[in-house]
Amino acid sequence: MAGNHQLTDAEALAALEWYVAAGVDVAVGDEPVDRFATSAAAPPRRSAAAVAPTAPPVLSVDPNETRAIAAAALTLDELRAAMDAYDGCALKHRATQLCFADGNPEAQIMLVGEGPGEQEDKQGKPFVGRGGQLLDRMLGAIGLDRTRVFIVNMVPWRPPGNRNPTPEELAQCAPFVHRQIELVAPKLLVTLGNVPTQALFQTSQGITRVRGQWKTLTIGGWTGPVLPTLHPAFLLRTPGVKAQAWKDMLALKQAIVKHGIETGSAG
Repeated sequence: MAGNHQLTDAEALAALEWYVAAGVDVAVGDEPVDRFATSAAAPPRRSAAAVAPTAPPVLSVDPNETRAIAAAALTLDELRAAMDAYDGCALKHRATQLCFADGNPEAQIMLVGEGPGEQEDKQGKPFVGRGGQLLDRMLGAIGLDRTRVFIVNMVPWRPPGNRNPTPEELAQCAPFVHRQIELVAPKLLVTLGNVPTQALFQTSQGITRVRGQWKTLTIGGWTGPVLPTLHPAFLLRTPGVKAQAWKDMLALKQAIVKHGIETGSAG
């Protein structure tokens, strides 16, 4: 029988990234635990009140509720406060905090991602992990930074284990994103990956089939051009498609020039 295979640095890193994606944030505790002593010890007696089941909170999954909440917000600050106070989405009860947006709310370019990951959940801002670092480099390559864009996600709370949001979660949170788009009223909108592209366009077509194609979209009182492109996290997993994303960035740069949008870091 062959001995244990010694992992290379690359294999070890890939294994760690897989565990993080699966939602395993802590591998060991700070202190060792004697499992034999724990199993041998008699369990403490608990009162009937202590073991009585607690009824789970009743959560709403009606998009009409979030649609009414979003419509009542007249500013982004009001919308943030309303989303922070809303307890009807199950995702909120497992997340650390609301991940509302990042960037410049007066920007003429808006980016829509999927949902917060581990780092986004900790910091309360979208795209601050490895994918966010790549996104910053992509924007920088065409003269943009976060002072010239506004970034949001389809769901503002982290899905457990970084899984994709369910159709129900997307439908429930979509009014919040729609209202963000209406209030910012960007000249150009970019969707990053499958989830926001399919959700906003209400299509089943995959991102690889529609990326790089400008489309006109109407959301509430806003109508404008939208460019679907690949998600930075997908580019990290599949470096061979970065050339396609670069073509999309060049298409975005051309549209920026066409619409007379200023680029570069703010004073």
